[in-house]
Amino acid sequence: MFILRVALNTPLRNLFDYLPPDNCPVETLAPGQRLQVPFGKGSVRIGIIISISDTSKLPRHKLKKAIALLDEVPLLPKKHLQLIEWVSHYYHHPIGDVVFTSIPAALRQGKAAKIKQEIVWRLTESGGKLDADELSRAKKQLALLLFIKQTPDGVSQSRITNKFKNSRQPLEALFTKKLIEKTGTSVSTTSSARMICPQGDIPWQLKPNEEQQNAIDKIIASSATYHAFLLNGITGSGKTEVYLQVIRHILSSGKQALVLVPEIGLTPQFIDLIKDRFEGKVVVLHSALSEGERLLGWLKARDGQAPVVLGTRSAIWTPMPNLGIIIIDEEHDLSYKQQDGLRYSARDLALIRGQKEKIPVVLGSATPSMESMKNVRDGRYQELRLSKRVNDSNLPDIQIHDVRNEKMHGALSQYLLKNIKQCLKNKQQVLLFLNRRGYAPVIMCHDCGFISQCPRCNVYMTFHKHKNSLCCHHCDHHEYLPEICPDCSGHHFFELGHGTERLEETLAELLPEAKILRIDRDSTRRKGAMQAMLKDIHAGDADILIGTQMLAKGHHFPNVTLVGIVDADGGLFSVDYRAGERMAQILMQVSGRAGRSDQPGTVVVQTHHPDHPLLIELANHNYERTAQLLLDERQQAQLPPYSYQALLRAESNKQHVAVKFLNIARTKLQALTDRKLDIYGPVSAPMEKRAGRYRFQLLIQSGSRQTMKRFLTPWIEYLGNLPDSRKVRWSLDIDPQDMI
Repeated sequence: MFILRVALNTPLRNLFDYLPPDNCPVETLAPGQRLQVPFGKGSVRIGIIISISDTSKLPRHKLKKAIALLDEVPLLPKKHLQLIEWVSHYYHHPIGDVVFTSIPAALRQGKAAKIKQEIVWRLTESGGKLDADELSRAKKQLALLLFIKQTPDGVSQSRITNKFKNSRQPLEALFTKKLIEKTGTSVSTTSSARMICPQGDIPWQLKPNEEQQNAIDKIIASSATYHAFLLNGITGSGKTEVYLQVIRHILSSGKQALVLVPEIGLTPQFIDLIKDRFEGKVVVLHSALSEGERLLGWLKARDGQAPVVLGTRSAIWTPMPNLGIIIIDEEHDLSYKQQDGLRYSARDLALIRGQKEKIPVVLGSATPSMESMKNVRDGRYQELRLSKRVNDSNLPDIQIHDVRNEKMHGALSQYLLKNIKQCLKNKQQVLLFLNRRGYAPVIMCHDCGFISQCPRCNVYMTFHKHKNSLCCHHCDHHEYLPEICPDCSGHHFFELGHGTERLEETLAELLPEAKILRIDRDSTRRKGAMQAMLKDIHAGDADILIGTQMLAKGHHFPNVTLVGIVDADGGLFSVDYRAGERMAQILMQVSGRAGRSDQPGTVVVQTHHPDHPLLIELANHNYERTAQLLLDERQQAQLPPYSYQALLRAESNKQHVAVKFLNIARTKLQALTDRKLDIYGPVSAPMEKRAGRYRFQLLIQSGSRQTMKRFLTPWIEYLGNLPDSRKVRWSLDIDPQDMI
């Protein structure tokens, strides 16, 4: 018997056995190919062959035949299938969902896995002879013509689109003038990765310093085997240059590089730098792309035609036949952890993939996660330190400012306002960090104390003044600000707290001559808005920058000399044991935006708790000591990374239904483990109600990962067969990063 073991995109945790389709030679079948298969009553689904066997638990007469083979060659290579199986076992997640999560939507729908012909533009005979002066008044046309002229064989449409904005009309004009012609051609199927990339010039550095060169040499020396490196460099120390130099070496040896960033929209300078250095060799993959763009980039990477793949967490799934290195920038960032569906960590998967591919993995950060710091201690990672800034500028002076009993101007202390005025007088820029968008987090009735709460979540709604609306930042529920109080019919509302909108309004009143730029998710919703704002900042068309964490990392603002952290107290006291770590990371990242050129920088941290030990250590730029304090606390409490956790979540529109399911789950797990695991709950989530559903959770903890895994496997199978499991929305989160 020739049995195809097939993964389908279903919540079921098993593979499905099928016979080969008719008129399909068995020697053409291989793991990684897609099939059309019958499933259920009359429906047809797309499946992927995971393995081929000669036995089945079902008798042959009960096995159905696959309908058709969709791929002549495997869509997914063997190493990719091995990674998928590892993920399915580790995260206790249905293998079919893992497989289909890892491929673009177009391939899930059965579309052809072939790179379509692409338009290529090249000069005509008259275009090659044209005198540049004839296009002196049409600067865009001239720039395009000269760009195409550099490549006699022609330039692809996608390359032109990546290089030039609004290129359609200039191209049509050149085509109408018969200076260029277009032709359809398939991208070469041979790898274009084997290409030594030129060094190029970087505006802020031409040659690596001693620390950078040491890091580069050590990474390159291990490029033929798996090795995990933690590139621990202060802000402005040139981690990006280390990445670029290492990538250049990898490409010159005929290999590919995979670079992950937390969010594409938050790191535009980093992305532009990589694109400029490796022009025409970078494929960018992220969720904002169209289906066609994502499919094309994925196929180019899989076929070895993309030397560099740059993307967000989902790019970790991209098959790359010649992969030579994986780089994770800002490795500490929470964005690398998927928070729904398959709750994987792209950072952790990068390390597993590096082991399987036998290649180095570089984790870069100015504020490494506690997990990475412990792995350095335990000898699992090799730490590479960058302790000084590339232009020899000093680290900013961090001042912890006590705002207790001080007269405040809105959210600004008199001291911070004085420093802002001095910077503006010196023609320098100011960055004010407030990680709360909107005008005010709470609107209250002055007559009775009523506070407007989201009807679908256990949170207060944020007031957005420019829209005159109340908005829930968790479920996106919107409603207009009421004219009268629904409780007492009063007309007097007032705002409690400060958001970026209100801070902008305060500054506009106090400093009417200043040019103020607010950067948050509300002000950057339009496509290209973020890039336009960054351009204004670098051009000097902004005096004061107000921003959320969108401005905290990855930006190089040479004229910013003062950073004001408007409210540092939010992360000091929280039910989440990771809050202190995240507060320290964001504070150090924001502080690093100050004094990055030859002008000294100052950071003013406003707080009501100036004696807090974390703030004192951070004021001395001692993140290492801060990490030590946090790790000591966690070791005493036996919290991760000194233990391992799994979180079973259950949601229902009825509280008792979710609680009942979790109580059954707890009883079963206790029977299985005989108290070899610590089980806490069920308890309500910190935000009990969200988007209309009540949320409860069960926390499982163990000092041994293997012990936990051994018991969770049969437990999850049991839960999947429970009738009560169909009445709730439940999920298991391995290594949870967010308890909210």
